[in-house]
Parts: sequence; structure tokens; C-alpha cells
Amino acid sequence: MAETKKLFIKTYGCQMNVYDSERMAESLGGSGYTEVSSPEEADMILLNTCHIREKAAEKVYSELGRMKELKIANPDLKIGVAGCVAQAEGEEIMRRQPAVDLVVGPQSYHRLPDLEAKARKGIKALDTDFPEEDKFEMLKARPKAKRAPAAFLTVQEGCDKFCAFCVVPYTRGAEVSRPVDRILREAEDLVDRGVREITLLGQNVNAYHGTGEGGTWGLARLIRRLAEVDGLERIRFTTSHPNDMEDDLIAAHGDCDKLMPYLHLPVQSGSDRILKAMNRKHTAQDYLRLMDRIREARPDIALSGDFIVGFPGETDQDFEDTMNLVREVGYASAYSFKYSPRPGTPAAEKGDKMVDEDVATERLYRLQGLITEQQKAFQNEMVGREVSVLFERKGREAGQMVGKSEYLHAVHVTDDVEIGEIKRVRIVESGTNSLGGVLVS
Repeated sequence: MAETKKLFIKTYGCQMNVYDSERMAESLGGSGYTEVSSPEEADMILLNTCHIREKAAEKVYSELGRMKELKIANPDLKIGVAGCVAQAEGEEIMRRQPAVDLVVGPQSYHRLPDLEAKARKGIKALDTDFPEEDKFEMLKARPKAKRAPAAFLTVQEGCDKFCAFCVVPYTRGAEVSRPVDRILREAEDLVDRGVREITLLGQNVNAYHGTGEGGTWGLARLIRRLAEVDGLERIRFTTSHPNDMEDDLIAAHGDCDKLMPYLHLPVQSGSDRILKAMNRKHTAQDYLRLMDRIREARPDIALSGDFIVGFPGETDQDFEDTMNLVREVGYASAYSFKYSPRPGTPAAEKGDKMVDEDVATERLYRLQGLITEQQKAFQNEMVGREVSVLFERKGREAGQMVGKSEYLHAVHVTDDVEIGEIKRVRIVESGTNSLGGVLVS
């Protein structure tokens, strides 16, 4: 019987990293590891990193400095760096922080048990390849432990779009889609373990083109097939690119009952000049027409987006174009950030066109203020309506239960309800980031 060891994983960034961390924990489970909630308890610490946000690599090095102190106190502790910063930095991580024992990229984490075995022997272990084998197939089957009622499932990785600001094509590689049968097998396994809602993940998920019966399947066909899985009640997907929002996927929002009325569709800017500089390959009007078609298919859909302000060369008029687009769309939620250079990307070479930091900050505050107004308005419109809520956890107050509506709102009730149940709830109040309701059924 394998020796029981303790594993702590700190996950940064996107939902795909959350999924990857789950799979890494499962992969190391076969080597005798069980997860713990604090690094102080661990025999191995893994930092599953993200390279999207500002100064991502420096933040990882700062964290590694803190972890080094734990290794001084416990020389047998092993420290690993995984994910996109690992892919981008590679051997440099070990050079800058010798306390690191292993570095593994996001396409190679199925090889973690071998890397861990090397590290246990005192051998520095590095794997940032883009292997030909399917990492998902190489992983051991998920254990049959009970799962939370909502889960992530990666169906696609990588991106071929090469937006000027983005490192994903360099850290995650080219677009690769998993075969349909393997996705269905994993989805059915999740449902067997108590999952009722699955979010399909991909860096560019609506570019999904997996091999299935009769040839290549798109995302819409995959969703319709997943909707036939008994016990799977809800389906979502993220993150998408406007150029891959095809007719059948738009139609699915209107005719597939299990596909939830929520869509995250980043646009990044409302200025055609900036969109061209970003290499987005669509215009603001393209995006707005697409939004009209989506709303025609599903009028009550909650729309979300991403925005970058202060992109090199952005003028006051470019920013006003973004504000006008936001006003025209009317978002239920959105994410917005100041531009920061990512080494190796085309935009990082435009240092002479950088927007003044104070100007970018002021623009960000204005944009976030408008988005907050729209989010609050969308929430307020829910008061008096009935929604369907999948309950996921206990709330902070006695007797309180919290779940997600079909529109992805957090909804809390003080009623007798079990985790995993889907109930009709009448919304009676709108808070800062959540809705309060009472059970209808």
C-alpha cells in the first residue's frame, strides 16, 4: 500500500486551472497523496499558475519565496510549479528559486507521478513539452467519491487566434479538441458522482471540433448530445470568441432546455481601430449584430464580457467607443482590466504607444462604474421573478442555503433544502452580489 503523503495545491486564474488542479490531485492520488488545506501541513506544494494577469510571473516568484521558508523548516518538502507560468518560464524558475523541485507545463501534468518520483530522489524534474499523447486519457479514472453538484469539464485547449495581448497560444499551444466519446464518458462519470451541472471549458471553447460519430462535431452538437445524459440537468460553456459563435450554437440557446441562459463572450474593446491592433478580426458592429442574434434566440439571456482599457495607442475616443458599446449591449456582468504587457506578445513591443497609467486607471474606474450599474439593474429586474436554483452549499447564516440561478446569480434562501437539489425560488431582494429568495417548490 502506498505511503500516505499530503498535497497542497494553490490555484491561480481561470476555471480551467481549477479543473487542472483537480486532475493533478487525482493523478498524484495514485502515488499516495491526499489533499490538505494549508501549505504548512504538506509534503508537496504545487502552485498551479496563470499567466494572464499583470506581473503574473513575479507574483509566483514572490509566493515561492514564502514557500522556501517552509522548506527550510522541512527539508523533505517538495515544491512544484505547474500551469502557464511554468510553461512560459521553464527552467528559469529553478534557476531563480532553487527551492523548486519540479516544473510542469499545462499539457504535461499527466506525467506528474513520474516527475514527483524524480523529485523524491533529489533530481530536479522539468517537463514543458507539448506531448502527442492525450493527457486526459493518460490520467487514471476519477475516483468514485461524491462530487459537488456543479463541476468543470475541459473539452478544448489552446487557441489559434493570436490576439496581440495574449500569451495563451504560447503557453497552452494550438487548439486541440477532445474526442466526443471521452467527453461523454467523463460527463457520465461526473453525473454518477452527484454532479447535476457541468460547465464545458476551453480557452476558445466555441471553436470545439472534436471527433465523433459521423465525423467532426461542433460545440452545439456536443451540447445537444450531453443534454441526453440522464441526471445532467444543466450545461454551460466558457470562454468563447465572437468569430466562432456559429448559427447552430446560437440556435442551441433557444432550443436546448438544459443549456443555461448565460453567455460569456469577450469583446475587449468597442473601438474598431483598437480591435484591429489587438488582432481580434471582428468589428464592434460585428459583435453588436451577434448580440442581437443571440438575444433573438434567447431574449432573457444574461450576457457577460471582457474588456481591456489602456491598450497601446488607445485614445479618449477609442475608450468612448468602448463605453458606447457597453451601453448598447447592457451586460449582466463583465470583467475589465488595465492593459499590461505580456513578454513575447506583439503588443508588448509597442512600448512607445503605452497609455499613461493615471489615464488608464481613470478609464478603468469609469468603465467599471458603468458595468456595476448594469449588473445591479439586471439583478434588480429579478426581484419578483421565479428562478431555478441549484443549491451548492450552506450559507453564512444559520439555516441558509446558497445556489446558482440559471443566470449564474448567487441566490440564498433560509429554507429546508438539500445540497444538489434544484428548486424554484421567488426572488424577494437584490443585494450587492447576490439575490435573496423564498422557495416556491
